[in-house]
Amino acid sequence: MGLSTAVSFSTLSETEYLSVLIDYAVKENFSVALWRLPNEAKTHLVISKAPELLKYTATLEDLPPGFIVAPFEAAADRIYLKADYSVSFSNGQLNDPTTSLEASSNDWLANYVRENVHQSKSAPRLHFNHASIASTTDKDFFLRIVTNGLREIEEGSFEKVVLSRSLAVDLSDSFDVSRAFQTLCALYSNALISFVSIPEKGSWLGASPELLVSVEDKRTFKTTALAGTQPFIEGVSLKNVAWTQKDIEEQALVERYIISCFKKIRLREYDEHGPRTVVAGNLIHLKSDFTVDMLATNFPQLGSVMLQLLHPTSAVCGVPLDTSLEFINKLEGYDRQLYSGYLGPVNFNNRIDVFVNLRCLQILPQKAILYAGAGITQDSIPEKEWEETELKLNTLLKIIK
Repeated sequence: MGLSTAVSFSTLSETEYLSVLIDYAVKENFSVALWRLPNEAKTHLVISKAPELLKYTATLEDLPPGFIVAPFEAAADRIYLKADYSVSFSNGQLNDPTTSLEASSNDWLANYVRENVHQSKSAPRLHFNHASIASTTDKDFFLRIVTNGLREIEEGSFEKVVLSRSLAVDLSDSFDVSRAFQTLCALYSNALISFVSIPEKGSWLGASPELLVSVEDKRTFKTTALAGTQPFIEGVSLKNVAWTQKDIEEQALVERYIISCFKKIRLREYDEHGPRTVVAGNLIHLKSDFTVDMLATNFPQLGSVMLQLLHPTSAVCGVPLDTSLEFINKLEGYDRQLYSGYLGPVNFNNRIDVFVNLRCLQILPQKAILYAGAGITQDSIPEKEWEETELKLNTLLKIIK
Protein backbone atom coordinates (compact mmCIF):
# COMPACT_ATOMS: atom_id res chain seq x y z
CA MET A 1 0.00 0.00 0.00
CA GLY A 2 1.50 3.32 -1.03
CA LEU A 3 1.91 6.30 1.24
CA SER A 4 -0.56 8.30 -0.82
CA THR A 5 -3.16 5.56 -0.29
CA ALA A 6 -2.66 5.82 3.47
CA VAL A 7 -3.99 9.37 3.36
CA SER A 8 -7.47 8.03 2.62
CA PHE A 9 -7.38 6.06 5.89
CA SER A 10 -6.99 9.18 8.01
CA THR A 11 -7.44 12.90 8.11
CA LEU A 12 -3.86 13.63 9.10
CA SER A 13 -2.59 17.11 8.33
CA GLU A 14 0.94 17.75 7.10
CA THR A 15 1.90 18.88 10.61
CA GLU A 16 0.62 15.63 12.09
CA TYR A 17 2.49 13.55 9.53
CA LEU A 18 5.67 15.45 10.31
CA SER A 19 5.21 14.89 14.04
CA VAL A 20 4.85 11.13 13.60
CA LEU A 21 7.89 10.84 11.33
CA ILE A 22 10.14 13.07 13.48
CA ASP A 23 9.10 11.10 16.55
CA TYR A 24 9.93 7.82 14.80
CA ALA A 25 13.39 9.02 13.76
CA VAL A 26 14.29 10.15 17.28
CA LYS A 27 12.87 7.02 18.90
CA GLU A 28 15.10 4.86 16.66
CA ASN A 29 18.10 7.17 17.27
CA PHE A 30 18.06 8.13 13.60
CA SER A 31 18.52 11.67 12.27
CA VAL A 32 15.87 13.72 10.52
CA ALA A 33 16.00 16.81 8.30
CA LEU A 34 13.02 18.88 7.23
CA TRP A 35 13.17 21.87 4.88
CA ARG A 36 11.43 24.18 2.46
CA LEU A 37 13.45 26.18 -0.06
CA PRO A 38 12.84 29.91 -0.60
CA ASN A 39 9.82 30.80 -2.70
CA GLU A 40 8.78 27.15 -3.11
CA ALA A 41 5.68 25.38 -1.87
CA LYS A 42 7.13 21.89 -1.41
CA THR A 43 8.28 20.64 1.99
CA HIS A 44 10.81 17.78 2.15
CA LEU A 45 11.58 15.36 4.97
CA VAL A 46 14.36 12.79 5.06
CA ILE A 47 15.29 10.24 7.69
CA SER A 48 18.89 9.07 7.90
CA LYS A 49 19.79 5.91 9.79
CA ALA A 50 23.46 6.75 10.32
CA PRO A 51 24.95 10.24 9.85
CA GLU A 52 28.24 10.25 7.94
CA LEU A 53 31.15 12.50 8.87
CA LEU A 54 32.66 14.33 5.90
CA LYS A 55 35.91 16.24 5.70
CA TYR A 56 35.64 19.84 4.52
CA THR A 57 37.23 18.73 1.24
CA ALA A 58 34.39 16.31 0.44
CA THR A 59 32.92 16.56 -3.06
CA LEU A 60 29.18 17.22 -2.76
CA GLU A 61 28.48 16.53 -6.41
CA ASP A 62 29.26 12.82 -5.92
CA LEU A 63 27.09 12.26 -2.84
CA PRO A 64 23.74 10.42 -2.83
CA PRO A 65 20.67 12.55 -2.04
CA GLY A 66 20.77 13.87 1.50
CA PHE A 67 21.15 16.89 3.76
CA ILE A 68 24.44 18.43 4.87
CA VAL A 69 25.03 20.19 8.20
CA ALA A 70 28.29 21.95 9.10
CA PRO A 71 29.33 23.77 12.28
CA PHE A 72 30.85 27.24 12.41
CA GLU A 73 34.28 25.76 13.02
CA ALA A 74 35.76 25.41 9.53
CA ALA A 75 38.06 22.48 10.28
CA ALA A 76 35.40 20.35 11.96
CA ASP A 77 33.75 17.44 10.16
CA ARG A 78 30.54 18.05 8.28
CA ILE A 79 27.56 15.83 9.05
CA TYR A 80 25.87 14.20 6.08
CA LEU A 81 22.37 12.83 6.48
CA LYS A 82 22.03 10.39 3.62
CA ALA A 83 18.35 10.05 2.77
CA ASP A 84 17.29 6.51 3.70
CA TYR A 85 13.64 7.57 3.65
CA SER A 86 12.21 10.58 1.86
CA VAL A 87 8.76 12.15 1.56
CA SER A 88 7.48 15.52 0.41
CA PHE A 89 4.36 17.64 0.85
CA SER A 90 2.69 20.36 -1.19
CA ASN A 91 -0.14 22.58 0.00
CA GLY A 92 -0.54 20.49 3.13
CA GLN A 93 -0.95 17.22 1.23
CA LEU A 94 1.40 14.29 0.95
CA ASN A 95 2.86 14.03 -2.56
CA ASP A 96 2.90 10.91 -4.69
CA PRO A 97 6.48 9.65 -5.20
CA THR A 98 8.42 11.18 -8.06
CA THR A 99 11.76 9.44 -7.49
CA SER A 100 12.86 5.88 -6.85
CA LEU A 101 13.98 6.97 -3.37
CA GLU A 102 10.49 8.19 -2.48
CA ALA A 103 8.88 5.14 -4.10
CA SER A 104 11.04 2.74 -2.09
CA SER A 105 10.02 4.54 1.12
CA ASN A 106 6.29 4.37 0.53
CA ASP A 107 5.10 1.01 1.81
CA TRP A 108 7.06 1.05 5.03
CA LEU A 109 6.23 4.66 5.88
CA ALA A 110 2.57 4.16 5.07
CA ASN A 111 2.30 1.28 7.47
CA TYR A 112 4.18 3.07 10.22
CA VAL A 113 2.15 6.28 9.96
CA ARG A 114 -1.14 4.35 9.87
CA GLU A 115 -0.19 2.36 12.98
CA ASN A 116 0.99 5.43 14.89
CA VAL A 117 -1.69 7.98 14.05
CA HIS A 118 -2.39 8.51 17.75
CA GLN A 119 1.08 10.01 18.22
CA SER A 120 0.28 12.84 15.83
CA LYS A 121 -1.73 14.58 18.54
CA SER A 122 1.35 15.23 20.68
CA ALA A 123 4.67 16.97 20.04
CA PRO A 124 7.37 14.63 18.73
CA ARG A 125 10.39 13.54 20.71
CA LEU A 126 13.62 15.34 19.83
CA HIS A 127 17.36 14.80 20.10
CA PHE A 128 19.06 17.15 22.58
CA ASN A 129 22.67 18.20 22.88
CA HIS A 130 23.01 17.85 26.63
CA ALA A 131 26.41 19.57 26.58
CA SER A 132 24.74 22.83 25.52
CA ILE A 133 24.22 25.45 28.21
CA ALA A 134 21.07 27.56 27.99
CA SER A 135 22.78 30.88 28.63
CA THR A 136 22.01 34.46 27.70
CA THR A 137 24.71 36.92 26.67
CA ASP A 138 24.67 39.88 29.03
CA LYS A 139 24.14 43.22 27.29
CA ASP A 140 27.06 44.92 29.05
CA PHE A 141 29.31 42.01 28.04
CA PHE A 142 28.24 42.28 24.40
CA LEU A 143 28.76 46.05 24.31
CA ARG A 144 32.18 45.54 25.86
CA ILE A 145 33.37 43.04 23.25
CA VAL A 146 32.03 45.27 20.46
CA THR A 147 34.04 48.14 21.92
CA ASN A 148 37.08 45.85 22.06
CA GLY A 149 36.47 44.92 18.43
CA LEU A 150 36.36 48.59 17.42
CA ARG A 151 39.66 49.15 19.19
CA GLU A 152 41.23 46.28 17.26
CA ILE A 153 39.89 47.72 13.99
CA GLU A 154 41.47 51.08 14.82
CA GLU A 155 44.76 49.32 15.49
CA GLY A 156 44.59 47.54 12.14
CA SER A 157 44.05 43.96 13.40
CA PHE A 158 41.11 43.50 11.03
CA GLU A 159 38.64 45.51 8.94
CA LYS A 160 35.55 43.75 10.22
CA VAL A 161 34.57 41.22 12.85
CA VAL A 162 31.14 39.59 13.29
CA LEU A 163 30.19 39.27 16.95
CA SER A 164 27.20 37.26 18.10
CA ARG A 165 25.16 36.62 21.22
CA SER A 166 22.83 33.99 22.58
CA LEU A 167 19.44 34.30 24.23
CA ALA A 168 17.90 31.52 26.34
CA VAL A 169 14.10 31.50 26.58
CA ASP A 170 11.59 29.16 28.16
CA LEU A 171 9.49 26.99 25.87
CA SER A 172 5.86 26.45 26.74
CA ASP A 173 4.59 22.93 27.36
CA SER A 174 2.57 23.27 24.15
CA PHE A 175 5.61 23.97 21.93
CA ASP A 176 5.59 21.66 18.92
CA VAL A 177 8.46 21.91 16.43
CA SER A 178 6.25 20.66 13.59
CA ARG A 179 3.85 23.55 14.08
CA ALA A 180 6.72 26.01 14.57
CA PHE A 181 8.18 24.88 11.26
CA GLN A 182 4.86 25.44 9.51
CA THR A 183 4.55 28.89 11.07
CA LEU A 184 8.01 29.86 9.82
CA CYS A 185 7.08 28.67 6.32
CA ALA A 186 4.03 30.94 6.38
CA LEU A 187 5.92 33.96 7.73
CA TYR A 188 9.14 33.81 5.69
CA SER A 189 8.51 32.77 2.11
CA ASN A 190 11.93 33.89 0.84
CA ALA A 191 14.07 32.03 3.41
CA LEU A 192 15.28 28.47 3.75
CA ILE A 193 13.13 27.06 6.53
CA SER A 194 14.89 24.10 8.12
CA PHE A 195 14.75 21.73 11.05
CA VAL A 196 17.31 19.07 11.89
CA SER A 197 17.45 16.65 14.80
CA ILE A 198 20.71 14.71 15.09
CA PRO A 199 22.02 12.54 17.95
CA GLU A 200 24.69 14.44 19.91
CA LYS A 201 24.25 17.63 17.83
CA GLY A 202 20.68 18.14 19.01
CA SER A 203 17.71 19.85 17.37
CA TRP A 204 17.92 23.11 15.43
CA LEU A 205 15.20 25.20 13.78
CA GLY A 206 15.89 28.13 11.47
CA ALA A 207 14.84 30.58 8.76
CA SER A 208 17.94 31.61 6.82
CA PRO A 209 17.90 34.27 4.08
CA GLU A 210 21.55 33.77 3.07
CA LEU A 211 22.42 31.43 0.20
CA LEU A 212 26.00 30.18 0.43
CA VAL A 213 26.26 27.80 -2.54
CA SER A 214 23.73 26.69 -5.13
CA VAL A 215 24.32 24.34 -8.06
CA GLU A 216 21.50 23.61 -10.51
CA ASP A 217 21.58 20.81 -13.10
CA LYS A 218 25.38 20.60 -12.71
CA ARG A 219 25.55 23.76 -14.80
CA THR A 220 24.69 26.93 -12.91
CA PHE A 221 26.55 28.01 -9.77
CA LYS A 222 25.22 30.78 -7.53
CA THR A 223 26.25 32.51 -4.34
CA THR A 224 25.18 35.75 -2.64
CA ALA A 225 26.63 38.60 -0.62
CA LEU A 226 24.14 39.63 2.06
CA ALA A 227 24.80 42.31 4.69
CA GLY A 228 23.36 45.46 6.18
CA THR A 229 20.23 45.29 8.32
CA GLN A 230 17.18 47.48 8.84
CA PRO A 231 13.69 46.69 10.13
CA PHE A 232 11.17 46.11 7.36
CA ILE A 233 8.24 48.52 7.41
CA GLU A 234 5.13 47.25 5.64
CA GLY A 235 4.30 49.29 2.54
CA VAL A 236 7.70 50.96 2.20
CA SER A 237 9.16 51.24 -1.31
CA LEU A 238 12.43 49.31 -1.39
CA LYS A 239 13.71 51.71 -4.06
CA ASN A 240 13.56 54.54 -1.53
CA VAL A 241 15.36 52.81 1.33
CA ALA A 242 18.44 54.76 2.42
CA TRP A 243 21.52 52.87 3.65
CA THR A 244 24.24 54.17 5.90
CA GLN A 245 27.88 54.20 4.86
CA LYS A 246 28.49 51.50 7.47
CA ASP A 247 25.93 49.15 5.87
CA ILE A 248 27.21 49.82 2.34
CA GLU A 249 30.81 49.16 3.32
CA GLU A 250 29.89 46.01 5.27
CA GLN A 251 28.10 44.60 2.24
CA ALA A 252 31.00 45.56 -0.04
CA LEU A 253 33.38 43.62 2.21
CA VAL A 254 31.31 40.48 1.71
CA GLU A 255 31.29 41.05 -2.07
CA ARG A 256 35.06 41.48 -2.13
CA TYR A 257 35.49 38.31 -0.10
CA ILE A 258 33.52 36.29 -2.68
CA ILE A 259 35.52 37.82 -5.55
CA SER A 260 38.76 37.02 -3.73
CA CYS A 261 37.66 33.35 -3.58
CA PHE A 262 37.05 33.40 -7.35
CA LYS A 263 40.53 34.84 -7.84
CA LYS A 264 42.10 32.03 -5.79
CA ILE A 265 40.86 29.52 -8.37
CA ARG A 266 41.54 31.87 -11.32
CA LEU A 267 37.84 32.15 -12.16
CA ARG A 268 37.13 35.38 -14.02
CA GLU A 269 33.93 34.54 -15.89
CA TYR A 270 31.12 35.36 -13.47
CA ASP A 271 28.09 37.63 -13.49
CA GLU A 272 27.45 40.00 -10.58
CA HIS A 273 24.10 41.72 -9.98
CA GLY A 274 23.50 44.18 -7.16
CA PRO A 275 23.61 45.35 -4.54
CA ARG A 276 19.88 45.77 -4.16
CA THR A 277 17.54 45.98 -1.18
CA VAL A 278 15.70 42.75 -0.35
CA VAL A 279 13.17 41.72 2.28
CA ALA A 280 13.97 38.87 4.67
CA GLY A 281 10.97 38.44 6.97
CA ASN A 282 10.91 41.32 9.44
CA LEU A 283 14.20 42.74 8.11
CA ILE A 284 15.70 44.19 4.94
CA HIS A 285 19.26 43.70 3.71
CA LEU A 286 21.60 44.62 0.88
CA LYS A 287 22.15 41.71 -1.48
CA SER A 288 24.34 40.95 -4.50
CA ASP A 289 24.06 37.78 -6.59
CA PHE A 290 26.95 36.00 -8.30
CA THR A 291 26.36 33.45 -11.09
CA VAL A 292 28.77 31.19 -12.99
CA ASP A 293 28.14 28.97 -16.02
CA MET A 294 29.97 25.81 -14.94
CA LEU A 295 29.94 24.27 -18.40
CA ALA A 296 31.37 27.35 -20.09
CA THR A 297 34.10 27.59 -17.45
CA ASN A 298 34.70 23.80 -17.44
CA PHE A 299 34.43 23.64 -13.66
CA PRO A 300 32.12 20.70 -12.76
CA GLN A 301 33.02 20.74 -9.04
CA LEU A 302 32.78 24.48 -8.55
CA GLY A 303 30.10 24.10 -5.87
CA SER A 304 32.30 22.00 -3.58
CA VAL A 305 35.41 24.06 -4.23
CA MET A 306 33.68 27.36 -3.46
CA LEU A 307 32.03 25.90 -0.36
CA GLN A 308 35.50 25.10 1.00
CA LEU A 309 36.77 28.59 0.17
CA LEU A 310 33.76 30.58 1.34
CA HIS A 311 33.10 29.08 4.76
CA PRO A 312 33.15 30.85 7.13
CA THR A 313 32.30 33.94 5.09
CA SER A 314 33.08 37.48 6.09
CA ALA A 315 29.34 37.82 6.77
CA VAL A 316 29.64 35.55 9.83
CA CYS A 317 33.31 35.89 10.76
CA GLY A 318 35.21 38.93 9.49
CA VAL A 319 38.00 40.32 7.31
CA PRO A 320 40.67 39.08 7.30
CA LEU A 321 39.52 35.64 8.33
CA ASP A 322 42.32 34.48 10.62
CA THR A 323 42.57 37.50 12.93
CA SER A 324 38.80 38.05 13.17
CA LEU A 325 38.25 34.36 13.93
CA GLU A 326 40.92 34.46 16.64
CA PHE A 327 39.17 37.45 18.21
CA ILE A 328 35.78 35.69 18.12
CA ASN A 329 37.11 32.50 19.71
CA LYS A 330 38.91 34.45 22.41
CA LEU A 331 36.24 36.94 23.45
CA GLU A 332 32.76 35.89 22.30
CA GLY A 333 32.30 33.65 25.32
CA TYR A 334 30.43 30.61 23.98
CA ASP A 335 30.56 27.84 21.38
CA ARG A 336 28.52 28.74 18.31
CA GLN A 337 28.13 25.03 17.40
CA LEU A 338 25.88 24.92 14.30
CA TYR A 339 25.00 28.63 14.39
CA SER A 340 26.68 30.43 11.45
CA GLY A 341 27.72 27.10 10.00
CA TYR A 342 25.83 25.92 6.95
CA LEU A 343 23.16 23.41 5.98
CA GLY A 344 20.95 22.37 3.10
CA PRO A 345 19.76 19.65 0.71
CA VAL A 346 22.25 17.98 -1.61
CA ASN A 347 21.42 16.31 -4.93
CA PHE A 348 17.65 16.50 -4.73
CA ASN A 349 16.09 17.25 -8.13
CA ASN A 350 19.57 17.84 -9.61
CA ARG A 351 20.22 20.67 -7.18
CA ILE A 352 22.52 21.58 -4.31
CA ASP A 353 21.20 24.36 -2.06
CA VAL A 354 23.39 25.24 0.91
CA PHE A 355 22.58 28.18 3.19
CA VAL A 356 24.38 29.86 6.07
CA ASN A 357 22.69 28.75 9.30
CA LEU A 358 21.39 32.14 10.45
CA ARG A 359 18.19 33.18 12.28
CA CYS A 360 18.27 29.88 14.11
CA LEU A 361 17.63 28.39 17.52
CA GLN A 362 18.68 25.25 19.34
CA ILE A 363 15.98 23.33 21.20
CA LEU A 364 16.69 21.97 24.68
CA PRO A 365 14.30 20.42 27.23
CA GLN A 366 11.82 23.21 28.11
CA LYS A 367 14.18 25.85 26.67
CA ALA A 368 15.50 27.27 23.40
CA ILE A 369 18.75 29.09 22.69
CA LEU A 370 18.46 31.76 20.00
CA TYR A 371 21.47 33.22 18.20
CA ALA A 372 22.14 36.49 16.39
CA GLY A 373 25.17 38.47 15.28
CA ALA A 374 26.20 41.84 13.91
CA GLY A 375 29.06 42.93 11.65
CA ILE A 376 31.39 45.35 13.41
CA THR A 377 33.26 47.88 11.23
CA GLN A 378 34.99 51.17 11.96
CA ASP A 379 31.64 53.00 11.74
CA SER A 380 29.85 50.74 14.24
CA ILE A 381 28.13 52.11 17.33
CA PRO A 382 27.93 49.43 20.07
CA GLU A 383 24.36 50.23 21.15
CA LYS A 384 23.11 50.07 17.55
CA GLU A 385 24.81 46.70 17.06
CA TRP A 386 22.92 45.40 20.08
CA GLU A 387 19.68 46.73 18.58
CA GLU A 388 20.48 44.94 15.31
CA THR A 389 20.82 41.62 17.13
CA GLU A 390 17.50 42.29 18.86
CA LEU A 391 15.83 42.67 15.46
CA LYS A 392 17.35 39.42 14.24
CA LEU A 393 16.34 37.51 17.37
CA ASN A 394 12.74 38.59 16.83
CA THR A 395 12.61 36.52 13.64
CA LEU A 396 12.29 33.37 15.72
CA LEU A 397 11.27 34.80 19.06
CA LYS A 398 7.79 35.62 17.75
CA ILE A 399 7.04 31.95 16.95
CA ILE A 400 7.94 30.51 20.35
CA LYS A 401 6.41 33.05 22.71
